[in-house]
Order: sequence, then structure tokens, then C-alpha cells
Amino acid sequence: MSSAPTLPLAILDLSPIRHDGDEGQSFRHSLSLAQHGEKLGFRRYWLAEHHGMPGIASAATSTLLAYIGAGTSTIRIGAGGVMLPNHSPLVIAEQYGTLAALYPGRVDLGLGRAPGSDGATARALRRDLHESAERFPQDVVELMDFMSREPRQRVLAVPGRGSEVPVWILGSSLFGAQLAAHLGLPFAFASHFAPQALMQALQIYRETFQPSAQLAQPYAMAGFNVFAADDEASAHLVASSWQQSFVNLRSGRPGRLPPPAAGYRERIGPAENALLDSVLSCAAIGTLDTVRAGLQAFADRTGVDEIIVASGIHDHAARLRSYEITAEAGRGLRMKGAAALRTAS
Repeated sequence: MSSAPTLPLAILDLSPIRHDGDEGQSFRHSLSLAQHGEKLGFRRYWLAEHHGMPGIASAATSTLLAYIGAGTSTIRIGAGGVMLPNHSPLVIAEQYGTLAALYPGRVDLGLGRAPGSDGATARALRRDLHESAERFPQDVVELMDFMSREPRQRVLAVPGRGSEVPVWILGSSLFGAQLAAHLGLPFAFASHFAPQALMQALQIYRETFQPSAQLAQPYAMAGFNVFAADDEASAHLVASSWQQSFVNLRSGRPGRLPPPAAGYRERIGPAENALLDSVLSCAAIGTLDTVRAGLQAFADRTGVDEIIVASGIHDHAARLRSYEITAEAGRGLRMKGAAALRTAS
């Protein structure tokens, strides 16, 4: 009798800038995390594009991925994601075609519609912001055509043409689910920071999916926060850095990743605690057993094909340890329903 399929895990990194660090340190820590994830058996390592945020260093996503790719050898690397309204599809085809030429068979390209920044920064990135967001579906199709073996366009992406980099659609609302289903692409939901529409988005994606040349059956991944340590008190302490950062961001005070603060949640008000309760509905904070139970419950509830794990921990050694515990918790993680059937087949 064959063993049941195990749910794969991935890493989502924003290359956080610590309150006492700088961008160079963040990049070195990101490489260290990717190398660690490769040894631990994580399927992929993704970086998210954000701009104008003092605590996030992954703005130039493709450039940083070139650095990550050079320091790793087997783990898939990619964007989770590129915010396409900020860019020309041709430029992204060239950038990710370059990465695919450097690291064949290892590159993913996740595409999102949001600007990944505030309004003023978004306008500085691309001034026709509203029109660019409205053109997102057409831009996705154009980008995929640039990377196809026989593009329909006269303009050629070099590098890029023929690279056929796997494209994902990212989303935190129902729009991304509908587009991914219509185009027959894998779908990644940002439930690690916006979990409210997760279940409805997954349902729409699965029920309306249309097979494509890239993907015959729906494939869904969802974000999940993990703050793991060898004892419960330490896990809650390391989680407080991300909690502070998230509250500060939503309160209009973005900054670098602060050091952990004991008793942080006891010192904030009911509105801030309600905000954290909502976003942490897709999270596990604790030891190995707590994380294992949290991951399994999330897998059972969502039926996803893969979980991508975010972990905004201030101390780098503690972050590496959190991913070690997560990897151990993920061994034997059972897939549910259609996800298990797809893997078995």
C-alpha cells in the first residue's frame, strides 16, 4: 500500500529590514533562509514585491532572485509576486526569461494586481495606475505570450522567448481567483495577511477552472504565518515583532521590523487586538505540536495543494529555527480531498 501524499510547503520572504540592520544584512539573511529551506526540503522560495516600505527590502525582486538563485541549487525560486501594474509586460518577460536561462527549471512567476505600495509611491512607479490595474488580465496574457515558444507579437523578448516560465495568479480577493480559473493557471491566495475571502476564493477558483496548456487541473496554494520555537513563551515572544509591525503598518506608521516585546498584546487596545485576531486566523504560534496541528487544520479546512509559510521574526537564528520546526511539522502533513487525489494521480 502506497503512503498518503504529503502536502508540500514553501517559503514566502519579504527580506525584512530589522530596526538595527540595513538592506545588505536583509539580503544576506534572505539567502541564508533560502539555503536553509533548500536543505529542509521546502519546495519553493518566493519573494514579494513591495515599494516605499522602510521595513521591506524586496522591491527589486528579480535582482534579488538572481542572488538567491546563485546561492542555491535545487529549490524553486520565484516572485510571490510581481505587481504587474507597476511594470511593462515586456520588461518582466526579459527579467524572468533571464532568470530562467540562469536557473533552468527552477523559476516561478507569480503576478498580482495590487501596487504593493501606497498611492503616492504607486504613482511614482507608473503614472497611469488606474488604467494599468484595469489592464491586468490583458497584461498577463501579453506577458505569457512574450515567454511562449511562438509569440503572436512582432516584438520579441530576448531573453524570455521560449522560456515558458510557469505563471501564477496571486490574490487577496475574488478577482484573482476568477482570473486564474479563466486562464487555467495556478492560484496563490494571500491569506497570511488578508484571510477574509480565502474560502470563497478557493471555491470560485475550483468550480470555474478551465484547463490550459500550463495546467490541466486546479492547483491552489495559500499563505500561512508560523512563529515557532522550542517553548510556547519564546514562540509568542518572537511573534510580537511581526505583530508590532503589522499594527504599525495598518495604523499608517510603517517602519523597520522592531525587536520582540514581551506582553505586547496585553498593552494594546481592543481594536488592535481584533486586527491581529483576524489576520492570525491563518497562523500557528507555538512549539512543534502546535504548529503541526495548526498546519493540518489549515490543510483540512482549505484543501489546498500547497502551503506557503511566512515568518516575520526579528532574530535571524530564531527565524531559521522557526522554519526548521515548520519543516518537521510538515512531514506527514496529510492532504485532503481533491488535493490528495490530484497528487496520487
